[in-house]
This record gives sequence, structure tokens and C-alpha cells, in this order.
Amino acid sequence: MCGALSVSRRLLRPGLGLARRTGGFRPAEGRWFTASAVAAAGSLPLEGYRVLDMTRVLAGPYCTQILGDLGAEVIKIEHPVRGDDTRAWGPPYATYKTGSSQEGPGESAYFLGVNRNKKSLALSFQDPAGVEILHKLAAKCDILVENYIPGALAKYGLDFATIHKINPALIYASITGYGQTGPYSQRAGYDVMVEAEFGLMHITGSRDGPPVKVGVAVTDLTTGLYTSNSIMAALLGRAKTGKGQHIDAALSDCQTVTLANIASSCLISGEKDTGRWGTAHPSIVPYRAFKTKDGDVLFGGGNDRLWGILCDGLGRPEWKEDSKFKVNASRVAHRDELEAEIEKITVTKTTQQWLELFEGKGMPYAAINDVLGALTHEHTTARNMVVEVEHGECGPVKLVNTPIKYSESEPRIRSAPPTLGQHTDEVLREHLGMSDVQIQQLRERGVVG
Repeated sequence: MCGALSVSRRLLRPGLGLARRTGGFRPAEGRWFTASAVAAAGSLPLEGYRVLDMTRVLAGPYCTQILGDLGAEVIKIEHPVRGDDTRAWGPPYATYKTGSSQEGPGESAYFLGVNRNKKSLALSFQDPAGVEILHKLAAKCDILVENYIPGALAKYGLDFATIHKINPALIYASITGYGQTGPYSQRAGYDVMVEAEFGLMHITGSRDGPPVKVGVAVTDLTTGLYTSNSIMAALLGRAKTGKGQHIDAALSDCQTVTLANIASSCLISGEKDTGRWGTAHPSIVPYRAFKTKDGDVLFGGGNDRLWGILCDGLGRPEWKEDSKFKVNASRVAHRDELEAEIEKITVTKTTQQWLELFEGKGMPYAAINDVLGALTHEHTTARNMVVEVEHGECGPVKLVNTPIKYSESEPRIRSAPPTLGQHTDEVLREHLGMSDVQIQQLRERGVVG
């Protein structure tokens, strides 16, 4: 605790806000560093920060993966036998290579997708010795992220109030389905339930079809994004005050805010939403997918100028002056008639022919690709969004890369997703100074794996 308080006091030193230019305090290491030292280390934005990752499944791991991509050291705490739930969510699996020390079908694709740039510490906090290890690690970390039901960690002494006393400078982020307060706070929250209850499912699907969930767990992902963003804002706040804080991130809140313009329309009008629109738009026509000879193509006539380009491309320049179609409001009023007429034309050519016809014309258009098609797309390749990394037990595996490009930094996949407990000995030795004998004794008791 004394060390943590010392860190807190040092964080109050004037000039910390200039760390990017002149140097600053490296919290996880308890020492000051120079700007040249950062540059020599690769200038990753979160290099030198340490994360205690007590999350599993998607929202939490997605959040901590972002922090890892940006340079933070992420120590992932996993159950010593089962590990993260998603380790068993397959197939598909990346199979173990010949000579691997691992047994079973391999590493699940789900787990591989959100756990790169992390170290796996297999540890049980059902045992007081496990709790003690986590307390010691928390004292040496800058950030802790967990996604347990509110109150669940208190009985182990791993709640914010307890950890804050151990390390007052630590940023403690809790990701839950419904938040730390409110009538639903004790509910287990999965993405699909939140999509249903908080509006997204009602506006997703075809016009006359049933409500459907989004194809990926988008509420989990947006919550992970909001949480990582909030953590970085809290780190900036700590640079001014020296104080850590508790971040309360809820899937329900993040789902509500990402209703965006639809939510604003309902609040301003006082009326219910207009329901599901498939690929169409309630206020813009044409703005949807149309069938082609061999698939589908999306056209976005977002204003009257773009509508004119579409008319010329479709071979119907006269539509530009037709009173029913000339302006967007009229096109919305005659939506069914106009869209039917457009599709009579689009089905006469292949999707590729339409893409080539509108190339360089300045109007938004796109093919509808499946996921593999998107991953092998020429633009995906040009943007280096799929990379191959060497996995110690599986050999080469392909992963989706981190998306944001920096002019001075290069966030990247520095290490493949870990096998269960891969770094247990390393973390306990390097961060807590444990001997091999001590680690072996903990392993025999089932405290670590």
C-alpha cells in the first residue's frame, strides 16, 4: 500500500501534462522517463502502462485488446482449468501443430479474435492466496478491468473500494450488462438481450419481417470501445490529479446512446420509431440494396445531385425532371414505385458490371460481400487489415489487425493470443518476485495453472 501511495503522490508532480514532449512518470514502473526513452521504446501511446484484465467473453476482452494494441502490458486473469469461456466456443479452432505441448482441438477462433497482445495468468481467486496475488498485482498496475455482476467481487476483496485503498491511483473499470445501479443491475446481461430490450433489435431486419439481432455482438463491441476510451480519458485525468477512479460501463447505456439519430428523432417528435427498414433509409430514397443478375448492389442517392448521377447511370436521365422523383421528399413519397422501377433495371446487369459503371462517378455504391469476401477484399489488403502472426502452439494464424493508423506510432500485434496459463510463471516471477518453488507450491494447491 505504501508503494501505491508513493505513486499517487508522485503523479501530482507539476509538468506531467508535458510528458508527451519532455518526459513524465511511468506509473506501472514507478519511475520518471524521458521523451527520448519513449521514442526508443517505439512510442506506442500506452507503452509503460500495465493492465490487470479480469474479463472474459467479448466486451471486456475487446476493451483490453485495444489497450494492448496501443502498447499496454495486459495481464489476463483466467480460471486455471477452464480459462476464458470462449476458449471452448468452437469450432472452428486453430489446430495445434505437430509437437505442440497442448492437447485438444486447438485454440478457438473466437478466443483468438479478441485476446492478442496479452499475457495469460491462470489463477483462482477462490483461494485466499489467489486474492493476495491479485492484490499485489493491482498495486503494480495502472488499470483494472472486470466484467462481473455488481457486488460479486466484494466477497473476495476485489471490489473497487478495496482495490482503491491498495492503489489509489488505479483506474478500475467495471463492464456489466446494466450498470452498477438501477433496477436491472443484478441481471446477467448478454448482448442479444440488451439489443432486444434497448431498441436495436426493433429497428433491425426487413421491413415486413420480424426483429433480428445484428450479425455480430455489436453492443458488446461498442461497450468495449466506450470503456477503452473512458479508461484513456481517466488516465489523462489522473495525470492532473494523481487519483484513480471507478468507471461504470453498461451494455444497456452504450446500446441506448448508439441509437443516435433514431433516438433523437423519437425524443424530438415524441413519437415511436418507424420500425425496420432492412437496407433502406426512412428519410432518403433511393438508399438501399437492389438485386442484380448475380447478387445485390447498394446505391446511396443521399441528395439530389447524387440522384442525378444515378439516373444517368441507370439510363433514365428523364427521372431527374419527373415531378414524382425530382427532389428527395417526392422520392420518399413515391418510394415503392421508384424502387421497383430501379430494380427492374439493376437485375439486367451483374453486380460487378454496376460497380464498374459507377466507378469514379462520385456516387456512393457498394457490393454486398460475405465476411470472407470482405477479409480478402483488395481494399482490406491494401489497408493491411489482415495479418499473419506466428502462434507458438498452432503455427501461422491470420488475425484482423488493429484499425487505426498513426503518423508517429505503429499499434500492432506484438504477440499472438496466449495459451491458457502461458505466462503464469513469468508474471509471478517478474512482477511479484516469486521463486520457482513458491510457484510450484501454488500450482500443487490449484491456485495457479
